[in-house]
Amino acid sequence: MMQNEPSSTSSLLGRPVWESRVFDGTWIRGGADDHKVIEPATGTVLTTTGMATADDVARTAARAAEARVEWASRSYTERAAVLRRAGMLFEEHADEIAEWVIRESGSTAGKAGIEIHTAAEECYGAAALAAHPMGEVLRSEQPRLSLSRRVPVGTVGVISPFNFPIILAIRAVAPALALGNAVILKPDPRTAICGGVVFARIFEEAGLPAGLLSVLPGGADAGEAVVVDPTIGVIAFTGSTRAGRAVGELAGRHLKRAHLELGGNNALIVLDDADLDTAVPAGAFGSFLHQGQICMAAGRHLVHESLVSDYTARLAERAEGLSVGDPFASEVALGPIIDHRQRDHIHSLVQDSVAAGAVLAAGGVYDELFYRPTVLAHTPPSAPAFAEEVFGPVAPVTSFSTIEQAVSIANTSDYGLSLSIITADAMRGLELAQRIPAGLVHINDQTVGDEASAPFGGLGASGNGGRVGGIGANLDAFTETQWVTAQSSVPSFPF
Repeated sequence: MMQNEPSSTSSLLGRPVWESRVFDGTWIRGGADDHKVIEPATGTVLTTTGMATADDVARTAARAAEARVEWASRSYTERAAVLRRAGMLFEEHADEIAEWVIRESGSTAGKAGIEIHTAAEECYGAAALAAHPMGEVLRSEQPRLSLSRRVPVGTVGVISPFNFPIILAIRAVAPALALGNAVILKPDPRTAICGGVVFARIFEEAGLPAGLLSVLPGGADAGEAVVVDPTIGVIAFTGSTRAGRAVGELAGRHLKRAHLELGGNNALIVLDDADLDTAVPAGAFGSFLHQGQICMAAGRHLVHESLVSDYTARLAERAEGLSVGDPFASEVALGPIIDHRQRDHIHSLVQDSVAAGAVLAAGGVYDELFYRPTVLAHTPPSAPAFAEEVFGPVAPVTSFSTIEQAVSIANTSDYGLSLSIITADAMRGLELAQRIPAGLVHINDQTVGDEASAPFGGLGASGNGGRVGGIGANLDAFTETQWVTAQSSVPSFPF
């Protein structure tokens, strides 16, 4: 056992069965070189994971194409039972899974707990989804039975990121399996254990037949192979807008659906009647949770001119008081940035924004991968940290004088994921929200929110509107609608 590695006392993640392996229903060596899984807080090598090649994807996809036929023909109660057991296993092994989420992704314990709770709820919701009516009986001009029914798409490719490695995979994996599909999951190699091995072990223990779920960490070649493979009918991708554009273009060329959940530069608007005692903590949480490495993070604080000075001062004071450190060693508010490349990108945006006229009110410094929560006052809307997605713990603040100006500033972004409006008048907030395109709207809350029962998706540069979550969205995402007619005899034709 490696020094300081997460404990392997539980039967779920005990080694060496999965170390340096990929999963295709059994644990095998991948075709690419192994990848070292690094703990960002300490630089410790926690373990190694196998890495898949394009050839591994092709072979696994062919196996999935065979396995999914029998799975789709099973009773919905059998599929539902597997999903229920998976949900219970997430709960039973929560402590062990959380340890890996904390150490591998730099999460705090609270954020890790949210991920595991949501994973269980996604599985329970998917179990209920399996029993949903298959379709509806349609009227017909002809004397025949006419109906539409939902059929599985076949195999779903899921490409998931590092920041919420469990939630952002399970929200596609669970409903896709429940509806009779096979799944090929390609997690980010940086979180290949909590975002990959955990899924393989959970569903192994839950009784999912071999070949229906494969876990293939890999590089860009493996990701491209998932997108282009002819047996994979739908792609569920979560990641950057830049990568999502490439995935969408490639999927389009191969005439397959791609559900793209991409970046965000989300506005948190504080109206003139807001209570700062509640608005400031909401703003801090929205910008600093998980070091701001969330597509829904509050990336633009738009505050009425009558409140902006007080709001900024309080937000800066709160930022200065937040603890930053190793979340596995002690209870902290913020953990590490995922790697040096992302940290340097964050710092560059902060420095360039100060050069563009923003005033550093708090933070703007780091120690190794620990970046202090940062508040930028008087931020010009053209400053990089305001105009671009930072994906770090940075809260740029600007002011507005009228509702029309707030709408104008909010709508300068190409992103359209999450919108928050804080006001004493909720109806006023809803009226304002109608003027700012967004896939998610939260009145009197911050921008980060996700529930298994709710549809999730963004507009513009935040995605193509393809959604997951909730019965309707999941049915649309992971099934095809088929028209069926039947009649007692063949009618006469004039030919």
